[in-house]
Amino acid sequence: MIWGMGTVHISDADAARDFAGLIARVRAGAEVVIESGSIPVAVLQSPAPVCRTVEECLALLPEDSIATVDEDFASDVEAAVAAHREAMDASVWD
Repeated sequence: MIWGMGTVHISDADAARDFAGLIARVRAGAEVVIESGSIPVAVLQSPAPVCRTVEECLALLPEDSIATVDEDFASDVEAAVAAHREAMDASVWD
């Protein structure tokens, strides 16, 4: 196995022995390349995050929500994003 640079290279035999461990690495953000000899046969990686439009997000709100999209909505979103430019610590989510 080769660990590092965010990509894990592992033989198909080792992958079969510790598949749960590989999934844990993928959840942590690694890409796993499973190889037969030196030939890659599969790549495991996290799926792309779900992207939604504003309309789809609003449709998910509870019926009694007071959220609205008014003429100041875009500037409110810009202000919220500008106020939180710091890097997020994803380790607190685990």
